[in-house]
Amino acid sequence: MDLELSDKVAVVTGGSKGIGLAVAEALGDAGARVVVGSRTESPQLTALRERCDLTFVGVDLAELHGADRLIQAATDRHGRIDVLVNNLGAAAPRNSFLDVDDTEWQRVFDLTFFSAVRTTRAALPHLLADGGGAIVNISSVNARLPFPMVVDYSAAKAALRNLTKALSEEFAPRGVRVNAVAPGPVRTPFWTAPGGFADVVAAEAGTTAQVAVDEIVPRQMGISTGRISEPQEVADLAVFLASARAGNITGAEFVIDGGQIKTT
Repeated sequence: MDLELSDKVAVVTGGSKGIGLAVAEALGDAGARVVVGSRTESPQLTALRERCDLTFVGVDLAELHGADRLIQAATDRHGRIDVLVNNLGAAAPRNSFLDVDDTEWQRVFDLTFFSAVRTTRAALPHLLADGGGAIVNISSVNARLPFPMVVDYSAAKAALRNLTKALSEEFAPRGVRVNAVAPGPVRTPFWTAPGGFADVVAAEAGTTAQVAVDEIVPRQMGISTGRISEPQEVADLAVFLASARAGNITGAEFVIDGGQIKTT
């Protein structure tokens, strides 16, 4: 299916690994000209630049003016923006709400919520000037299922979910669609990196991180398909929402969690 993204200009935040990297790859494969903003460039992203029209912008989007620098770099190179994917987010395993101080709350909100606020604010004038476009926010099932282990991250994603709806209401009449994708557990460094959530689950269960991700997490979280999602599966959904094929979809949140959330 032609997603009609050829030569469209797409900005992806936090695109050096995990879901963001998969989104950048899927957009590039669809013919888009991709601009990735991240603090560092991973070897995977470097390899992707060799086969796609992809520009890396080294930027800290938790900083006050980081988003402005990213959007300026994108428009300087391509002259416009058609798609924005707000993917950046951060979480760390928490033992208790009482362990999360103001500094950590601010850090998580700066990365997970305010980076999207600032990047959207910087990009919207360009989207509007070019007749419209699409914004896709990568949220999380934790916006609906606020686990204590990620209490600050859950709150930030709930804020992002609310922002998605508010933006869709204001800007749909002006040609900008805004939607969200809410993944459950995904096989990314968020889970699999040393010290990540898989290690925490494995330590509690007395097993390996691999077994934790493949068997224990799906079972404990009630994932109906029996497995966690892959980054490419989330990326495919995000890129569809960014495309003209989803031209009358806005203000929606699409859950991709293997059936983890049981309520309607």
